[in-house]
Amino acid sequence: MVPALIMGRLIEERLNHIRELKRRELQLARMSRRLGLALDTSKVAVWEMNVGEKEEYWDDRMNELYGYPADGAPRNTKDWEKRVHPDDLERANSEFNAAFTGDRGSYVSQFRIVLDDGETRHIRALGTLYKDAGTPAKMIGVNWDVTADVALNDELKRANALTEARNAELERAKARIEHNALHDSLTGLPNRRYLDDVMADHARQFAEGKETAALLQMDLDRFKQINDTLGHSAGDAMLVHAASILRATVEPGDFVARVGGDEFVVVRRWQTGAGNPSIRGLAKLSERIVERMQQPLSYGGHDCRVGVSIGIATDMDELADPTRLLVNADIALYRAKERGRNRHQFFNDALQTEIITTKRVADNILSGLEQRQFVAHYQPQFDAETLEVIGVEALARWNHPREGLLAPNAFLKIAEELNVVATIDRIVLEQALADFNRWEEIGLGIPKTSVNVSARRLHDDELINNLRQMDIRPGTVSFELVESIFLDENDEVITWNVNQIKELGIDIEIDDFGTGYASIVSLMKLKPRRLKIDRQLVMPIVHSAGQRQLVGSIIDIGRSLGIEVLAEGVETMQHAKVLRQLGCNALQGYAFAKAMSADDLIEFVQSRRWRNTG
Repeated sequence: MVPALIMGRLIEERLNHIRELKRRELQLARMSRRLGLALDTSKVAVWEMNVGEKEEYWDDRMNELYGYPADGAPRNTKDWEKRVHPDDLERANSEFNAAFTGDRGSYVSQFRIVLDDGETRHIRALGTLYKDAGTPAKMIGVNWDVTADVALNDELKRANALTEARNAELERAKARIEHNALHDSLTGLPNRRYLDDVMADHARQFAEGKETAALLQMDLDRFKQINDTLGHSAGDAMLVHAASILRATVEPGDFVARVGGDEFVVVRRWQTGAGNPSIRGLAKLSERIVERMQQPLSYGGHDCRVGVSIGIATDMDELADPTRLLVNADIALYRAKERGRNRHQFFNDALQTEIITTKRVADNILSGLEQRQFVAHYQPQFDAETLEVIGVEALARWNHPREGLLAPNAFLKIAEELNVVATIDRIVLEQALADFNRWEEIGLGIPKTSVNVSARRLHDDELINNLRQMDIRPGTVSFELVESIFLDENDEVITWNVNQIKELGIDIEIDDFGTGYASIVSLMKLKPRRLKIDRQLVMPIVHSAGQRQLVGSIIDIGRSLGIEVLAEGVETMQHAKVLRQLGCNALQGYAFAKAMSADDLIEFVQSRRWRNTG
């Protein structure tokens, strides 16, 4: 019994062992199938070789990958080297051999192969060394085609490079746009917007006590003449020339900008503690700019020359407002132009006071117009032979509520800046017409009145319509024009208006004759009713033979052209006597009467007291 029991156990154990072997075989078979499926799916090729031997084992996928028949025939290193791209062969061999000489025991490489038909494939190779007991060392590895991955990677690199190039171009375009937005396209200098940014930054620095600054505002003198006579191209060339001179003249840290037309600005900034702006240094800089700006520019066979006027403002004063630097410099520039151009002028307390005064006067003028404070006064005009009153000149006066009666020299300049001279002209004309009608009603015997008319009013398209509505009787009114007005033969509006004025029966007189540039031809074209010789020419005739001869020549010219001649500024009866001897037709001046109100004129004419003066 015992042996049978033992035998049974042995048989059972044997059966269990067989079952375990079968289970493992099945498991190995499943794993083998899975590995095969994985290799087929991934298209990975397998190779194996014994270390030190030339022959290798390549599976079907490996042969297919390298363009060899899948015949199970042995391969060797030569078969592999035959396919590797010549440019990659040395590196690929080096990486393969390194797996045997190093301590890693692994092989990693990527290279190109070239098939017989010229197709190029990118291969990635991995391998590892292993050794079973009692067998030589082997290396087993895999290869797979990564051509698509390389192509995709190359495409990604190209796309990335293109994106970077586009981004770089966008940055350049952005920089160009920003540069163009802040710079003048003609001269390349910073523009007004850039200047505003600089001044805003300076205002912040000034508020923090970190810096002070000076600003030079400048206009080119005689630029308009070049632009008008030689054309805009010549004007542009001159602007570029001016910009070049400024760049070459200022200090390296100075900011130079073109802020419009022929206007340029230089800003010089000082850090606190580095010394205040030197007034002398700014003056010397301005002098250099003025001197160098006069250098001629040759254009189209012409030597083009300009000058420059400069206004300078600084914020050295503790109470200075840096935001007003440009305004103050512009005010100083205006004064430099008034003083004769081609020079520099600092903004100072006197200019500040003048500005305040000008603003006050301007406000008062506008208020005075609203309150009808501007009135007409009249200076009589006399026949040189009979000394009878032959007319009056209506003159504007400002009946100021605090300062009394003011003559035009107290308000005319500011009125011109306010563009209200034409309004004052109209007020005087309306009052003169009303007073003239009143004088006629009382039989005063004044035959006509003359009224000054500004160039601005002669540019008014509605002037003639307004005059027609006033119902002016022909021969009772004269308009006095300064001689420079009618000499501009290119001004069609003035020419048309003057002709229409004469058709309305209003005479034309030339005022201040002899102080401008009238010509005989101009007088013949205009055919004025009267010439008024300026007081500057009349005053010296008592003591100067040459001046008498000059005035006599003017009188002769008028007589030869059939134009009446009146002398202004007759201060003494001796003047009246000389002028009468020279053949002058009419006289006006303090020797007989000053300008007076309409009521005072009535009393003056009725009293005939000028006869006592005679």
